[in-house]
Amino acid sequence: MIEKIEELLTEVNGFNATSKEEIENFRIKYNGKKGVLNDFFEKFKEVPNDQKKEFGQKINSLKQAVAGKLEDLKDASQSAIITEKEDLTRPAFPLDLGSRHPINLVKNRIIEIFKSIGFAVADGPEIEDDWHNFTALNLPEYHPARDMQDTFFIEQNPDILLRTHTSSVQIRYMEENQPPIRILSPGRVFRNEAISSRSHCIFHQIEGLYIDENVSFADLKQTIQFFTTELFGKSKIRMRPSYFPFTEPSAEIDVYWGLNSETDYRITKGTGWLEIMGCGMVDPAVLKNVNIDSEKYSGYAFGMGIERITMLLYQMSDIRMFFENDIRTLEQFKTL
Repeated sequence: MIEKIEELLTEVNGFNATSKEEIENFRIKYNGKKGVLNDFFEKFKEVPNDQKKEFGQKINSLKQAVAGKLEDLKDASQSAIITEKEDLTRPAFPLDLGSRHPINLVKNRIIEIFKSIGFAVADGPEIEDDWHNFTALNLPEYHPARDMQDTFFIEQNPDILLRTHTSSVQIRYMEENQPPIRILSPGRVFRNEAISSRSHCIFHQIEGLYIDENVSFADLKQTIQFFTTELFGKSKIRMRPSYFPFTEPSAEIDVYWGLNSETDYRITKGTGWLEIMGCGMVDPAVLKNVNIDSEKYSGYAFGMGIERITMLLYQMSDIRMFFENDIRTLEQFKTL
C-alpha cells in the first residue's frame, strides 16, 4: 500500500486542471466521503504495528499534497476568471439606489416655488468677515442683538467667523449689483447652540431679498401668501410684529396648520398656528451700507430654517436625524 500512496503522490503533484469540473472531480476523488484518503484511513487499522508509523506518515504526506494542490488550483482558477471575464471598473453588484437628502428635497422645492415668480439663486462663502455677517446688516459691534447669533470665530483682529445666517450673501450681492434685485440665498449656517432635538449648531437657511422702486409691505405679504399656498397647500397666514436689526418694520409669519390630529395639537401647542419664518422691509441703513439709494429704492427680505420646514412636512421630531445619516432614515426618501 505504501507503493500505491507514492504513486498517488506523484499523480497529485503532477495534476493540472483546465476547468472547474476537473478541479471538482479531483477533490471528490481524494477528499470525498468515498475518496482515496478516507479509504486509506480505514485500511490503517489493518496495517501491521511495525508499519503503522511509516504508513501514517505517507497518508499525511498525501493529504497535505492534496490540500496544497486544491489551494493552488483555486487561486489559479480565480486569477483566470478575473483576467478573462471580469471588468474591474464595473460597479459592484447589487448596486443600492441612493436618494436625495430630505434637506435638499425641501430646499429644491422652495427654490422652484420662488423661481416661478422671478427669484434667482445667489451663493456666498460660509467663512465670513464681521462686515458682511454683522456690521453691514445694521449689527455694529456694540449691538445687543449679536448675542442672539453667537457663532464660531476662526480669527480675531480682524474677526473671521462661520456665518450665522445667509443674509451675508445678500450684502455681497448688493455690493456688486444695483436694483432691481430679486434673489434667494440658500446655504448652511452655524451658531454656538446646545444640540438637542429642536436645535443644532449647524443648520440650513434660505433667505429672500427683493429691492426695487416702490416695493411695499403689501408686496411682501402677497409673496409669502403665494409661497405658503404652494408649499403647504394652506393659504391662511398671519403676521405678528417682531424685531430684526436689518428690517423695519419686521414680522414673524405664522401659517394656520389646523387641529385635525394629535400631532397638530402637539406641534402647534394647541393653537393651530405655526411659525415658519421671519420677514420685514429692508432697513434704509442696510441699503446705505451697500451704496444703494434708500430714497429711491425699497425692498423686503425674509428667511426661514430649512430643517424646520422639513420637520413640518415630513413630521420628523428630532433635528439630529438630518445629520446622523442613518440609512434607515434616508431610505424613506428614495421615491420622493
